Amino acid sequence: INLDTIDKDQVGVIWASGIGGLGTMDKEMINFAHGDGTPRFNPFFIPKMIADISAGHISMKYGFHGPNYATVSACASSSHALIDAFMQIILGKAKIIVAGGSEAPITISGVGGFNAMHAISTRNDAYKTASRPYSRDRDGFVMGEGGAALVLEEYEHAKNRGAYIYAELVGTGASADAHHLTAPHPEGLGATKVMTAAIEEAGIHFEDIDYINTHGTATPLGDIAEIKAIRSVFKDHAYKLNVSSTKSMTGHLLGAAGAIEAIASIIAIKTQTVPPTINFQEPDPEIDQNINLTLHKAQKREIRYALSNTFGFGGHNATVIFKKTDD
Repeated sequence: INLDTIDKDQVGVIWASGIGGLGTMDKEMINFAHGDGTPRFNPFFIPKMIADISAGHISMKYGFHGPNYATVSACASSSHALIDAFMQIILGKAKIIVAGGSEAPITISGVGGFNAMHAISTRNDAYKTASRPYSRDRDGFVMGEGGAALVLEEYEHAKNRGAYIYAELVGTGASADAHHLTAPHPEGLGATKVMTAAIEEAGIHFEDIDYINTHGTATPLGDIAEIKAIRSVFKDHAYKLNVSSTKSMTGHLLGAAGAIEAIASIIAIKTQTVPPTINFQEPDPEIDQNINLTLHKAQKREIRYALSNTFGFGGHNATVIFKKTDD
């Protein structure tokens, strides 16, 4: 983007974090509890902690005056940022939206809290292979950190300014499990609904999907429920498409997961290559092994449409669908 020629009033930022500034909270509370007798909070404590501040920083750095806010829906947060960006552009509220998310949860409270829930892997003796989506011996996710950004732009606006177009976002979906604080619906009801909604919005048939980047966190319940949902939505086509969990390689970036996995899906389209699910050790009898989980190695195939799922605590589900473009 040429910042000298673009209309910055037409550029927005929608940025996500599932939790916000955990590290800041940890540091400030420790300092407060163990101070020198005159406990005092840093005046920047709140601005550094709140989840929306990243969107504000990006807009201030580049002078973008369009829609600016944060989305917070646990692990679905940055997918919801993409969905909101998509809607803002469709509604004519902006021509360009910088959308994505970032997370830095590897802190005392982050690791301690998820460990107390039995959500993360305790395979500390084999940490390099601890993230094992779909494997029978999976025991939870491996925490990741980082961020990812996508530039979403109205199609004709992008073409007219000669932008390089990686893919087209054509369908989005959002749903709720309405079931449990942390556990998915056992039959993947919310996941079924959200994928169906995204396919309908894209105006395509479920048989058009070639690749699914799954939520695939390697939790005992989550992997089973998502595969059940895929089987429900895609019927026998589930055996013809490719499925993989890139969390096996990146770990789980929580609020940034949706953005980085959207990028992985786009790269899959551009390279016509499905990224693998690594660290798989043994089949789980509760997971349909006739589905191509893209185990161990990447696979070349035609990918016209790629679908990416992210699901968050609270039963928040988000799906985005990208289409190959010749531009």
